[in-house]
Amino acid sequence: MSDVTAVPAGALDIEAFTCPAPLRDRPRVVMGHGGGGALSAELVQQIFAPAYGGEVLAQMGDAAVLALGGARLAFSTDSYVVRPLFFPGGSIGDLAVNGTVNDLAMSGARAAYLSCGFILEEGVELDVVTRVAGALGAAARTAGVQVATGDTKVVEAGHGDGVFINTAGIGLVPAGVDLRPQRVVPGDVVIVSGAVGVHGVAIMSVREGLEFGVEIKSDCAALGGLVDAMLAVTPDLHVLRDPTRGGLAAALNEIAAASGAGVVIRERDVPVPPEVANACAVLGLDPLYIANEGKLVAFVPREHADAVLEAMRAHPLGADSVIIGEAVEEHPGMVVTRTGLGGTRVVDLPIGEQLPRIC
Repeated sequence: MSDVTAVPAGALDIEAFTCPAPLRDRPRVVMGHGGGGALSAELVQQIFAPAYGGEVLAQMGDAAVLALGGARLAFSTDSYVVRPLFFPGGSIGDLAVNGTVNDLAMSGARAAYLSCGFILEEGVELDVVTRVAGALGAAARTAGVQVATGDTKVVEAGHGDGVFINTAGIGLVPAGVDLRPQRVVPGDVVIVSGAVGVHGVAIMSVREGLEFGVEIKSDCAALGGLVDAMLAVTPDLHVLRDPTRGGLAAALNEIAAASGAGVVIRERDVPVPPEVANACAVLGLDPLYIANEGKLVAFVPREHADAVLEAMRAHPLGADSVIIGEAVEEHPGMVVTRTGLGGTRVVDLPIGEQLPRIC
């Protein structure tokens, strides 16, 4: 870890850290409920889903696929509360576009229109709002999506954190495309589109004033073009997920649980950049559980895997794509990794959140 520089005294308040695995029987909301892990799933399954009901909601995908007027639409919404608002490689404005565009892309849809809601805290500088709005508009143009409608609310000072954003998006799902975890079968190949853990470590580095010898930039990007390249090879992809909150581990566990298949990944094949590995070693974090904002994981029928991988590597956002494992009949609904020493360990769904407020 020679490329990790010393942290000045007082730069990192260890005593301010909270347990990432809060008790599951607490009667109040805790930060872990927003972490994309087991607590988030319990909140949805025990409170929201029973209250709303409906077959569409039961899909529980990154986006809902709807039949409307003879077309298949993908519809998704997400809220962004990242701190700080600006970070190496992006901002809350970039996240608000790319996160929703990517949720739609995971259903095979190319995003067409977004709504955008700003919740501003009284006292935030208008220059900050201008920068965020400018970044959001630029990201939308890059992604090829239009912001079609929006809303603005202001809350009293002390009742927000500068800027919160909600975006919702819609897009068309091409004929013949059916991406959902229930289609995963043993033998499917697991592909990840590049290095994992970069976004979460980029956020933490600026939030806590940490230095790791090199600047770590977020991987925040819109993945619609990469998905288009994959679907051009074959529409018969089984499932796609962007491993955001809870990281690659959460995405794989959600797919395994919904499909009933087991998943085996090879630890040495998971692309973790040295700077991310070193940062995680210093902070006691696991790269598998750290959020990404410009990566996807795909379960692809074995007969199409080589061609899909080649198409991914030909795209700028998939140049470092790699096969990391496969779906298996053994240990249904469970994810395990084969370690470099030849053993195996279970990769559980995270309880809470290693790094809160990162998207």
